[in-house]
Amino acid sequence: MTRVWAPDPADGYPEPARPGVLGWVRLVLRAVPLVILNFGGLVVLYLIRLVERRIHGVHRPVTSRLVQGVCILSLKLVGLRLSVQGSPMREGGAVVANHSSWLDIFVLNATKRIYFVSKDEVAGWVGIGWLARATGTVFIKRDRREAKAQTQVFRERLGAGHKLLFFPEGTSTDGMRILPFKSTLFDAFFAEDLKAHLHVQPVSVIYHAPPGAEPRFYGWFGGMGFAEHIVQVLTHGRRGRVEVIWHPPIAAAEVADRKAMAAAAERAVRGGMPEERRIS
Repeated sequence: MTRVWAPDPADGYPEPARPGVLGWVRLVLRAVPLVILNFGGLVVLYLIRLVERRIHGVHRPVTSRLVQGVCILSLKLVGLRLSVQGSPMREGGAVVANHSSWLDIFVLNATKRIYFVSKDEVAGWVGIGWLARATGTVFIKRDRREAKAQTQVFRERLGAGHKLLFFPEGTSTDGMRILPFKSTLFDAFFAEDLKAHLHVQPVSVIYHAPPGAEPRFYGWFGGMGFAEHIVQVLTHGRRGRVEVIWHPPIAAAEVADRKAMAAAAERAVRGGMPEERRIS
């Protein structure tokens, strides 16, 4: 069962957006080009991939750059300023980050050509599932019995030079905290033929709400509706920002096991957050 995080009843949820006339105008001016950009880009990607797959197999030298470009432009349309600290690792391996919103997909793809690891049910979601499949997402079942099959998939993708990204919290939060990292997905990276040359790079993603907005403005969590949250983000008149901090990579060969790796990655991600957001 997928874990879903919900706020303390005393905190509740942010008040739903009640856009005025200008808000609805902003929605149209942002949503229409955003849809055209993403789904138009999806068509172009599929066409390029027909040729790219024949020449490069699982390698994506062209379409990965297309995805990154689309995500950079999408953030501009959304009105979210991006700043980056640190550098993506050159070593082979995986990236792990805290998870606050559907916006994480655009934010992290904009900073580095990466491939998400997602729960298998996402593949069936209308719209999002199509985008996820086209961009090379790895779909898995969160089940220890699937570890062997997952290891084989990871081995193939890592061998192609892909940076795989997953969210060890297992769910999205309000962006004001870090949940304990689950160690299950780290297990596949400790196969004997992977461990010697694999690294895991922790990344902190920090959202800052637009001036005057609720601090949890960009968080998508609990029972919040997807469409409702998109409307909230796209109708707001002021811009917010997001910081992405790339921490030093952790060599799998230098930690004892998956639990030690999960703990080390969690400490790094938590340490990159503002003091008041380091709570669980």
